[in-house]
Amino acid sequence: MPAIDMAALAAKVVWLSFGLGILFGMTAQRTRFCTMGALADIFHLGDWNRMRQWLLAMAVAIVGTTLLAAFGIIDTAKSLYTSTRLNWLSHLVGGACFGFGMVLASGCGNKTLVRIGGGNLKSLIVFIVIGISAFITLKGILAIPRVRLLDSQFITLATHQDLPSIAAGIVPGGAAASMPLLQAVIGGVVALLLLLFVFGSRDFRARDVVWLNVMAGVLVGGIIVAAWYVSGSIGHVAEDPNTLQEAFAATNSGRMESFSFVAPFAYTLDLLMMWTDVSKAVTFGIAATLGVVVGAFVMAITTGAFRWEGFGGVEDVANHLAGAVLMGFGGVTALGCTIGQGLSGISLLSVGSMLTLCGITAGAFAAVAYQTWRVEHQ
Repeated sequence: MPAIDMAALAAKVVWLSFGLGILFGMTAQRTRFCTMGALADIFHLGDWNRMRQWLLAMAVAIVGTTLLAAFGIIDTAKSLYTSTRLNWLSHLVGGACFGFGMVLASGCGNKTLVRIGGGNLKSLIVFIVIGISAFITLKGILAIPRVRLLDSQFITLATHQDLPSIAAGIVPGGAAASMPLLQAVIGGVVALLLLLFVFGSRDFRARDVVWLNVMAGVLVGGIIVAAWYVSGSIGHVAEDPNTLQEAFAATNSGRMESFSFVAPFAYTLDLLMMWTDVSKAVTFGIAATLGVVVGAFVMAITTGAFRWEGFGGVEDVANHLAGAVLMGFGGVTALGCTIGQGLSGISLLSVGSMLTLCGITAGAFAAVAYQTWRVEHQ
């Protein structure tokens, strides 16, 4: 067996992640792909078009990831989202905090990066505060209530928490034999239901917008799948020559990763502040984060959409700061954001991701209702 150059492999994973981040940023900037915006459209206008973009991305991510898993290209059990420990309260509370915060801060983690690329200085401040809040929640004072109050409430499952694994534990004949088939069947059924809902709308299929809607969903969903492949297949090493253990090159979690935009903000700030510390390095998540900003910037400049933008007043500052703190805390507590749990985790059919999505949706609608009430009473 040829010797493995872990440094070279890590560099390859990082550059591929950066490239996927650029494509993600360009796509989100051009198509206005945004979960918070989609929920606001539903609340204020009854318009489901952007939500259908997001659901199409979810369907594509599920199909692609299911195929990777069914053919043994990646192992879904090696992801953070499929642990046997289901932190149900952390998923719900963290999701709700993130959802409320993203409305106050004018967008989720992904949208924050896209706005930075488009010249929004407010989002630059939001990025910094999310990173600080996330780091404090990971390792600082906010880690105490997170661990003692929220993470302490959990259910230990007999299997991994993705739907195929749960079903495999029920189906007679053994999990190993039934897993590929269950992954294909369950993933296919869920994706088909999503696709029927998405393309059942005439507005979504309207001639003047359908190409943009489809491009948003297919490209974003495809990028999530490609990220799993980069991290879980290209970056996977059965035996690290340095530790003699299984490893995933250039990931902060030490596991297979796809796109997520909360904890990587903290790792990015940590790297910048500790640059001369040789133990710090650019990782998959950091590269994806920087790539989204670069991609959004390129698209904004190319299309003439780049505009400098700042805060509108004291209340605007307060809302964005409060929202950023809630997103940092909520994203770490729930183990992900609208992209991390809403697409990457959901593509694995994780129960925890589904709980987080419920929390994010409830928190976002509560924040939109609060903002509407504020406007009506001013």
